[in-house]
Amino acid sequence: MRNIELNNTSSLPNSAARPAPARLPRHIFRPARLADGAAIHRLVSECPPLDVNSLYAYLLLCEHHSETCVVAESLGGDIDGFISAYIPPNQPDTLFVWQVAVHSRARGQRLARAMLNELLSRDALQQVRHLETTVGPDNQASRRTFIGLAGELGAHVSEQPYFDRQHFGGADHDDEMLLKIGPFDPPY
Repeated sequence: MRNIELNNTSSLPNSAARPAPARLPRHIFRPARLADGAAIHRLVSECPPLDVNSLYAYLLLCEHHSETCVVAESLGGDIDGFISAYIPPNQPDTLFVWQVAVHSRARGQRLARAMLNELLSRDALQQVRHLETTVGPDNQASRRTFIGLAGELGAHVSEQPYFDRQHFGGADHDDEMLLKIGPFDPPY
């Protein structure tokens, strides 16, 4: 297991150490709705290297896990961001983040971090003290997002192997490392 220390924010990447400039809101954050399923499927397909799941899977996420999924809807009505997450069975204090998708037109605005903060601030998730996610070895943007979030929360980050390429049954898929953040106090 590899630990990533966050005791000193000066050791964070520059983007994580500086507060975001004040901007007018560009997105409305809300739980996913069944009617969002097709748009979310399309969004994920436009965000390589994310694995695109079946439309049915996104419909189930919207219907069964709306309280642990968040949609970032632009003021023009487009879905620019989506996070799928759930509370794993037997881990009621943990939020597992499955996918984070941000459309190219909305990148560079810290939308992923804002969606994660929105999730953690929900009343339905006040028992959450740990966040887990898997990240491919080359996905530096995702790593920066989660390490920056851990810094905001004042939480420890550890990393360990989780799914290696042989678990993917011969598919051309990178290893997935498990990032564990926590424990942390409720952010709000």
